[in-house]
Amino acid sequence: MKKLNEKFYERISSQFGIFFLAAVFMLWLKTYLVQVTQFDLGVQGILQQFLLLFNPLGSALIVLGLAWLFKGRGRYTALMVLYFFLSFLLFANAMYYRFFNDFITLPTLFQTQNFGDVSGSIVTLLKPYDFLFFVDFAVLLVLLLTKRIKVEKGVLKRRAAFSFIGIGLAVSGLNLALAESDRPQLLTRGFDRNYIVKYLGMYNYTVYDAVQSTRASAQRVLADSNDITEVVNYTSSNHAEADPEYFGKAEGMNVILIHLESIQEFLIDYELHGEEVTPFLNSLTEDKNMMYFDNFFHQTAQGKTADAEFILSNSLYGLPQGSAFTMKGTNTYQAAPAILEQEGYTSAVFHPNTGSFWNRNEIYKSFGYDHFFDASSYEMDPEQLADYGLMDKPFFEQSIPYLESLPEPFYAKFISVTHHYPFSMDEDETTIEPHTTGDQSVDDYFQTARYADEALKQFFDYLKESGLYDNSMIIMYGDHYGISQNHDAAMEQVLEKEVTPFVSKAELQRVPFYIRVPGMEGGIRHTYGGQIDILPTILHLLGKETKDYIHFGTDLLSADHNEVVPFRNGDFVSPEVTAVDGDYYDSETGLPLEEDKLNEAKRYHEAVQYKLELSDRIVNGDLLRFHSPDDFEPVDRSDYDYSLDASRLDDISNGARINR
Repeated sequence: MKKLNEKFYERISSQFGIFFLAAVFMLWLKTYLVQVTQFDLGVQGILQQFLLLFNPLGSALIVLGLAWLFKGRGRYTALMVLYFFLSFLLFANAMYYRFFNDFITLPTLFQTQNFGDVSGSIVTLLKPYDFLFFVDFAVLLVLLLTKRIKVEKGVLKRRAAFSFIGIGLAVSGLNLALAESDRPQLLTRGFDRNYIVKYLGMYNYTVYDAVQSTRASAQRVLADSNDITEVVNYTSSNHAEADPEYFGKAEGMNVILIHLESIQEFLIDYELHGEEVTPFLNSLTEDKNMMYFDNFFHQTAQGKTADAEFILSNSLYGLPQGSAFTMKGTNTYQAAPAILEQEGYTSAVFHPNTGSFWNRNEIYKSFGYDHFFDASSYEMDPEQLADYGLMDKPFFEQSIPYLESLPEPFYAKFISVTHHYPFSMDEDETTIEPHTTGDQSVDDYFQTARYADEALKQFFDYLKESGLYDNSMIIMYGDHYGISQNHDAAMEQVLEKEVTPFVSKAELQRVPFYIRVPGMEGGIRHTYGGQIDILPTILHLLGKETKDYIHFGTDLLSADHNEVVPFRNGDFVSPEVTAVDGDYYDSETGLPLEEDKLNEAKRYHEAVQYKLELSDRIVNGDLLRFHSPDDFEPVDRSDYDYSLDASRLDDISNGARINR
C-alpha cells in the first residue's frame, strides 16, 4: 500500500500531474460559477447549494482523466482538447439557455429550426463577459507555450488514468446518492432538465440525456410497420360504440379542460371543522347538466401530472418508468388537439410554470397544440407565487384575455399549481383551518384544496358572465393522488377508518371526474373508469367517431364501456374485483376474494397486462408513424413556435385574435 501511495504521489507531482490538477480545479470552479450565474436552477437549502458546488468535480476528474491514457505530448494535447470541449459545451448551453430558457438535448440538435431562431439573434445573445468562458483555457495554453509547464516526453503509467477516473466515479456516485436523498427517483422519473443540472451538474446531465436519447432511438429504430398490426386488431375489436343518446351532444361547442392538481375524490363532500372543504366542487354535482363520476381512477406512474396529461390526450398509457413527456417527446401522436384541428378547433394550454417543465414545450408540438401559454406569458408577482408557479386565482384571472383571444371553437386546457405537494401556503391566503392529524403535509392539504376550490369558483363565475358556460363542454379531472401511502397513518384519522392496502392502493386512487354539456342531463354516475377513457368520451360527445384511432380507453357513456381499470403497475380495479400487490379483493367489501372467483380475477389480470404491453409497444416503438386514419392529418412539429405566444399580450389587449 505504501508503495502504491508513493507511485500515486509521484504521478501527481510530475509536471503533467500538476498541469492536470490545475486544469481540474479551474474547470470545477468555472462550471460551478456558470451554473450559479447563468442558469436559474431554483437552488434551495444547504444540501442543494453543496451539490451545485460538488457536482462538477466528478465530471472533471473523469473526462480530463482520459488524457492520462495518452503518451508524451499527446497527453497535453488530449487534455487541452477535452478541456476546450467541456468549456464549449458549457458556453453553448449558456447561450441556448439565454434564448430558450432550457438546455441542449440530442433531439434539439436535430431540430434545425431552433438553430435558425438562435442565429438570427446571435449578436444580442452575446454578453461582454463571454470571453471568461475560455479565459482559463487561454491560461492553460499560455502555461504550455511559455514552458512554465514543461512537456514531459517520458512514459507515465496509464494506470493513473484509471486512478483518477475511479476517484471521479466515486465522487459522482456520492453526488448521485446525496441527490437521490433529496429528490428520490431523480433519474427514473425524468424531471425537468433543471433538476438534473441542479443535482448532477451540466456534464452529467449531458451524459444522462445522451443515454436516454440513444435508448429511445434504438427502440424506435427496431420497430417496423408490421408491429402495429396486432395493436390495431386489439383496439378495433375492443372499440365501444357510442351511445346514440350522447353522440354529438356537444357538437360544435368549445372544450374547456381543467386539470385538478392533486385533488382526490375523498375531498368531495368532506367536512372539516364543520365546514365543507370544497364547497364549489361539491355544488357542481348538483348542476342539472353536470355528470359526476365517483368511481373514476387516476392511472399515472412516475410521471404523475405529465402521465395524466399524456393519457388524457392520447388514450395511451404512460410508461412504467420515467415519463413519456420527457422520453418520447418527439414521437408521432394522434392526440386530441390534432384530431380536433380537422374539425376547425383552435387548441391551447395554459400553465403558470416554465415551459420546459416535463418537456411540455416540446411534446405539445407533437400533440398539435396551437398555443402554449407558460410562465413567460404571465405576470409572475413574487407575492403570488406557489412552489411550482403562479397561484391559481391570479393564474385564472390572467388567462382570461388569452382565452378570449382564441378563435372559436377552441380546445383549451388549464393546469393550475397551488394545490401541489408540499401544500404550503401563506396563512393570510387560507380560509379554513388545517386538519389536526399532526402530519403537516396532510393537515395543510385541506387548506390548499380550499384555495383551489375558491379559484375555480371565480373562474366559473367568469365563464357564466362571458357566455362561454352555455356554449362549452367543461371537463374537470383529478390528475393523481395528493397524499401518498407514506401518510396512511394520518389518513386513518382523516377517513376515520383503517387504511388497509385495499383502501390505500385502490380506494384512495379515486380522483374526481366531471363532464358538463349544456342541455345534457347530468347526475352522479357510478361507472368505473379511468383517465384512459377521457379522450374517446370527449370525441363521441363532439360527434367524432373514434373506431379508426388507436385508443386503449373506451367511451364512459357507452353500453360497451370496459369497467376494468388498469393501474400502471399491473394492478386493477373493477366493480367486482380489485387487484393490489398480487392479492385479489372483493371491490364492494374490500375483503379478500372468495376462492371460486380467483380464476376470473386472474383472467382480468392477464388482460390488463396484455393491454399495458400493447400500449408500451406503441409508445416505445413510435408505432403511430405507421398508422394513418383516413380523416387525420399528421402533425408537423415545425409548424409550432410557442415563443411567440408570450409576446402577443399587447395585441390581445387591443382585441386582436390569435391564430397559429
